[in-house]
Amino acid sequence: MSTTSTDEAGLTKKDFVTPNDVRWCPGCGDYAILNAVQRTLPELGIPREQFVVVSGIGCSSRFPYYMNTYGFHTIHGRAPTVATGVKVANPELSVWMITGDGDGLSIGANHLLHLLRRNLDINVLLFNNRIYGLTKGQYSPTSEVGKKTKSTPLGSVDHPINPLLFALGSEATFVARTLDTDMKHMIQTFKAAQAHKGTSFIEVFQNCVIFNDKTFDSVTARTVKGDQLLVLEEGQPLIFGSDRDKGIRLNGLDPEIVTLGDDVKEEDLLVHQPSSPNSAYAGILAQMTYPTFPTPVGILRQLDGRETYEDALCQQIEMARSNAGDNLQGLLTGKNSWVVEG
Repeated sequence: MSTTSTDEAGLTKKDFVTPNDVRWCPGCGDYAILNAVQRTLPELGIPREQFVVVSGIGCSSRFPYYMNTYGFHTIHGRAPTVATGVKVANPELSVWMITGDGDGLSIGANHLLHLLRRNLDINVLLFNNRIYGLTKGQYSPTSEVGKKTKSTPLGSVDHPINPLLFALGSEATFVARTLDTDMKHMIQTFKAAQAHKGTSFIEVFQNCVIFNDKTFDSVTARTVKGDQLLVLEEGQPLIFGSDRDKGIRLNGLDPEIVTLGDDVKEEDLLVHQPSSPNSAYAGILAQMTYPTFPTPVGILRQLDGRETYEDALCQQIEMARSNAGDNLQGLLTGKNSWVVEG
């Protein structure tokens, strides 16, 4: 997202902290994400009054109460519609939309799809904990097959939504993933999202310590993350492993894991290119999941140059005004109108 900025804003994290008690469960990953956002915004050079935080319903959606900015706590699944209205009404605002896997991919999936395809200049943070936390532990659209919850006592039979594939299928121009356990990576990713002109979609792996604790430990725990996480860096080959001795190359149209050595060199590996206009590469990354592949984190796709919805709409409004002049009646009736005389 790009907006009017100044390097003289002089803000700190304290400027974005409210006196409200933060009411999440002790140990919830939302605390870390809140901390990351509050540390990111002061470094963007944007006046505080130009930030707006919009949320839907869910644990994550308490976010606006804890941000000392303008904000809207809306209704279930409708954050994209309100965020769209805010951005269209004042394109100079930096709009941050907070949602979860239930709010964003179930009740609000249709609205989120249209926000992404329209390419509004909005930052979307989707907290994915694979569970409905606010309503006390029902399975969500991202819960694994076989997940036993209060609403699926015998195990879920639903195939889960892949949030990154959802965003790519909606033709989002910026698609990324980060972790609530990696403060530095979160801040880096949020800054990149703000710099992007267009919709930025970021999936955040977030732990629900009460109803789905350690759901991502198979890839994020300290003992395994070296072998299970693929950290994406633009222009760099896809290398991972605790000893940095494994990589990803293509075998036809399919990715495969190889071990670097005499027969396999770095030049044989895929090189990360998030700016590729073809989303097929990002799709390959998005489908790399545990336990078959390492889990990619970072920016999968960053396509610059596509016009934003609000810019196109503003241009259209100005064109209509110039064609109709200051005559409101002429603007309403246009050139195709009839007069019925009695």
